[in-house]
Amino acid sequence: MSATTSPADSSTATGGPTTTTTPTTSTSTAAATVTNAIVKTVEAIISSTAPAASQSPSPSPSGFSTPTQSPTSSSTPTTTASMGGPEEKLSVQDLSQTLQHFGVVDYLVFIAMLAVCAVIGVYFGFIEKKQKAKKKGQLAGKDGAGAAGVEERRGSEALDYLVGGRQMKVFPVALSLVASFVSGISLLGTSTEIYVYGTQYAFILVTLAISGAISWYIFLPVFCNLQLTSTYEYFQLRYGAGIRNLGAVLFIVDTTIWLPLCMYIPAITYSQVTGTGIYVITPIVCIICTFYTCVGGLKAVIWSDVIQSFVMFGSILVVCIKGTSDVGGLAVVLQRNEESGRLNAPEWTWDPTVRLSMLSVIVGGTLHKIQSSDVNQISIQRFLSLPSYEHAKRCMQVFTLLLIFLLSCCCYMGLVSYAVYHECDPISTKLAKASDQLPSLLMMRTLGSMPGLPGLFVAGVFSAALSSLSTGLNSLACVLTQDIVQPLLKKPLTERQTACWLRGIVVGFGFSCIGMVKIVEKLGNVVPLATTVGAVSMGPLLGIYGMGVGLPWVKGKSVMVGSLVSFLVLAWICINAQLGQMNGEIRYPKMPVSVEGCDYSFDNATVFQAIHDYSPSERNLYHLSFFWYTAFGGVICTVFSLLASLFFGWEDLSQMDPALITPCMRRFLPKKNYQAVKMQDLFKRKECHAETEINS
Repeated sequence: MSATTSPADSSTATGGPTTTTTPTTSTSTAAATVTNAIVKTVEAIISSTAPAASQSPSPSPSGFSTPTQSPTSSSTPTTTASMGGPEEKLSVQDLSQTLQHFGVVDYLVFIAMLAVCAVIGVYFGFIEKKQKAKKKGQLAGKDGAGAAGVEERRGSEALDYLVGGRQMKVFPVALSLVASFVSGISLLGTSTEIYVYGTQYAFILVTLAISGAISWYIFLPVFCNLQLTSTYEYFQLRYGAGIRNLGAVLFIVDTTIWLPLCMYIPAITYSQVTGTGIYVITPIVCIICTFYTCVGGLKAVIWSDVIQSFVMFGSILVVCIKGTSDVGGLAVVLQRNEESGRLNAPEWTWDPTVRLSMLSVIVGGTLHKIQSSDVNQISIQRFLSLPSYEHAKRCMQVFTLLLIFLLSCCCYMGLVSYAVYHECDPISTKLAKASDQLPSLLMMRTLGSMPGLPGLFVAGVFSAALSSLSTGLNSLACVLTQDIVQPLLKKPLTERQTACWLRGIVVGFGFSCIGMVKIVEKLGNVVPLATTVGAVSMGPLLGIYGMGVGLPWVKGKSVMVGSLVSFLVLAWICINAQLGQMNGEIRYPKMPVSVEGCDYSFDNATVFQAIHDYSPSERNLYHLSFFWYTAFGGVICTVFSLLASLFFGWEDLSQMDPALITPCMRRFLPKKNYQAVKMQDLFKRKECHAETEINS
């Protein structure tokens, strides 16, 4: 799920819980929670219309980084000369409150986005179903049971709910893929990564094109031709039930931890902009997302993602354009970043412990993106919603281009952030309590005085969260139903039972996110946990997918050994690396910052510690670049699987189904003599075979 997660997320977002201190009381029912949240939201809207005269005088948001004399060595407010006499400087807390510009128009923009998503769910969940039922009745009356039967098979419950009846269009699916893999964490974390470490991470844009081409040539032909609903069904066809269960469990655990985190980070942004607690907005957004995902299925998810994609693109572009204009143009943005050394490239070195080397970005980043964005349950499920392989190829191309454009905008927003705050770093002064709050702080400064635009930005961040949440819920319903529930049952599920299971899973996990957000807020260290689980699971899965389509000689038992070894080694490295970052034992070099231009008071001891006492730590194995995690796991899985094959033996290629192998590797399979058979004769043979099984 962390397809485009910025690496800054795992080390900076852990301070997020300090941003919200609004207490809440636990409710006994979901209805009471929703009612309380709606009441608080209405109160916030009413209070936002109150006259601003009651607020303490403050400088305009656009002027608080104007160069003035440096702050004194104490944390108490100092005074400066002004026309009316000495004026007390605002503290960090007071300035943060004055930057909260979220009025009625902003609330209306945000509510409109949620309302449109709910309406989409109503349409595909109720209106379209009635239209399809009416159409099926007309076909039955006009052409008899034959045409109606074909239409019923095409529109079966599981097929329609999980892959949209395989009748979706290319551009909406491509937009849905972008919205699904650019979560709220990625949207906020990518620009923070550029601000803190420079443009090294931007070279990941090159790997998006490379990984898209590899997936288009190697993996898509296999999965599109098999037309499976769950990618883990492929594991059973290729390896056996054991690997299928392993892959499904890894996906379920990873997604379950990831979903509440996707909601928590945008909720912090909402709290920072509006001043209300995260428990006000989280229940409302989770329930709306659960509703349209539950009743509308994949169609509602995809078309909601389309709306949310446009909101995301619009919000990022508005911040980038307005921020560039405020600092004096593109030339000023590039000049200030060049002077600070932020226009940097990855290091040319073979050392895998360097945070971002050219080798880790190009090779490691490509393998990471193949697994995280192109070859997993979420992406394959969307590719299979298209009518044919040709449509899937076009979708992959459009998806890659749109993803490159959106992440380019996020990277540029990081450059704009430094151009705005080049003389007053809000992270060091704790104006931004966590690094990932920097984009929302930039938005409040640049767009705060323009009604509706703060609402657009918050709607954009929540759009990324909603798309990730709805996608995760739909895919969880698919995997749990197809890979866990059905294999345990003696009889296949009926259409009605399938519908109940799918919707029940969506509702269950959707409502659990409300409670799990509270756990995330209390623990504070779930971001490293989610990052670790994602890295540990993606490494073995990359090896399983790669050997499945590319190495037909490897057996399932050998792959199980390789997967377990890869999982354990990666878990050991990732857990120790995350603990080292949390304890401050692993510190990477950062770009220089300054607070000389700040005109508000702050704690100089905190700033001195953040800027002058910080130094990079000595590198060791646990400094392994985060881009190497997935690649390292895939290589370990492959190597140990091949070694295990010396003990378990090799696969009998004469029994291998060529459809399970990528086309470029089918030349190594034994040639088989095929006989041309008419479709009518084939159906007769199948009917005779079925009658024989029934009689026996």
